[in-house]
Amino acid sequence: MSSAHNAVIHPVSIAFPDTAASPGRLVFAHRALKAAAGFWYVVVLIGQLIFAFAIASYFGLTAARGATDKWGRVLTHGIIPGDHMGNTALVVHLFSAVFIILSGSIQLLPQVRRFAPKFHRWNGRAYMVTAFTVSLGGLYLMWVRGTVGGLVAHIAQTIDAFLIMLCAVMALRYALARDFKTHRRWALRLYLVVSASLFVRAATILFAIGADPGVTINVVAFAQYLVPLAVLELYLRAQERGTTTARIAVASFLVILTLGLGTGIAAATNTLFKPRIKAAFDTRTSIGDVLAATIASSGIDAAEQQYHQLKAAPPANYNFAEAELNGLGYQLLRANNFDGAIRIFQLNVKAYPKSANVWDSLAEGYMGAGNKPLAIANYQKSLGMNPKNANAVQMLRKLETR
Repeated sequence: MSSAHNAVIHPVSIAFPDTAASPGRLVFAHRALKAAAGFWYVVVLIGQLIFAFAIASYFGLTAARGATDKWGRVLTHGIIPGDHMGNTALVVHLFSAVFIILSGSIQLLPQVRRFAPKFHRWNGRAYMVTAFTVSLGGLYLMWVRGTVGGLVAHIAQTIDAFLIMLCAVMALRYALARDFKTHRRWALRLYLVVSASLFVRAATILFAIGADPGVTINVVAFAQYLVPLAVLELYLRAQERGTTTARIAVASFLVILTLGLGTGIAAATNTLFKPRIKAAFDTRTSIGDVLAATIASSGIDAAEQQYHQLKAAPPANYNFAEAELNGLGYQLLRANNFDGAIRIFQLNVKAYPKSANVWDSLAEGYMGAGNKPLAIANYQKSLGMNPKNANAVQMLRKLETR
């Protein structure tokens, strides 16, 4: 697999159709476009490395400690006893995702192709085969096991999976045919559709803190790969046939998009990745794990009593972080234990009354239980604390139209 990055940062040949432009302007346009692409790559690479480390550390270390039950805190469905096929698909999907994130980023480095061509070829083949396989596994996990989002979001994710498989096949086909120019195009497309997992997290968080909280997850679900693919085509056209003005305009546009993406990645790191990494290395006993076991054996009343007892004792050995109870609450919510979820969310509201997120979670619990007035009241409470809470905006619109 030839280096896709070679096509982006180090073009093999540069055509300058704008013959009327001065030589200095021609050189500036070329360098601006090259620098913008390099800036994009560095930002995405940093985000991918953080994302991969969060996945590997959280799921790897919890598995090493025999605490795979924690996976259900961050996934719609974690390890399910007896579901051998589903559990295997989940484990392969998670750790293969780490591989394709890292190997894909390596493929974009021209130095690897130049100084280690054999490694580059085999890494590229492994990358394409793994990306294809992970997409198949993702389709199984989504449509058979179930995941977050409704039908529209599932359709969007399905399209992305098929695009990954298509791009992998086409990139391999043209590499074997030694048509490296066409191969690089498909390799770039493959990298973008595979990276949609990072883009969707960055975009969702960005919209949640940005100027337009009304943008829905369904729009982001399609935009996560359609927008990057469209920008790539715009970039390639500017690189190969664009005038100096067009190249400078595309470079400027790419820098603006990259700044936005970087902001989203930074926000996702702070709100999603960093807590996962912190939880992975936290050896204290999760209060969520303790209460989950008590709920399973003795019920929610006993768990609530246990929580107050442990809360009053020295907390050095227990982790009472906001995310611990919140994760347990959603675990109960997914199991349709609405009363238990509400009780757990209420404990979290008392512990963290200034957190908009816990009020949002409590509202979701009431919505699941069919208690519309309390769901609306708590979403409004959350929105009052964080006016840019896109989820609260969406849920309130949904509840008020019923």
